[in-house]
Amino acid sequence: MTYRPNILVVCGRNKRRSRTAEYIFKNDNRFNIRSVGLSPKSERQIRENDIDWSDFIFVMEDQQGVRISRTYRHLKLPPLHVLHIEDEYEYLDNELIEMLTDQINWTLKIECKIE
Repeated sequence: MTYRPNILVVCGRNKRRSRTAEYIFKNDNRFNIRSVGLSPKSERQIRENDIDWSDFIFVMEDQQGVRISRTYRHLKLPPLHVLHIEDEYEYLDNELIEMLTDQINWTLKIECKIE
């Protein structure tokens, strides 16, 4: 059986960016994907078990990575990658889909060694 790493995608409220990433990659056989938000108002808020589950974490903005690192400093954090995608897109926006697809695929191939 082929190893399928667990990818956690995080944004502010898990409404647009991270949910779009989960949607477009949900049937990708290279990895498992889950999306969460940092805000208490998130549809699915990040928890310790999400961190423990993940092999790689993708955040949309630098500050989200800093917040995760500070909040969960007591845990052994997996590699964290910042995608630099601002919160200006709607759920399933075509430009957002293109950016997420390009950046996540590139990062998985180059930095995570996942083809």
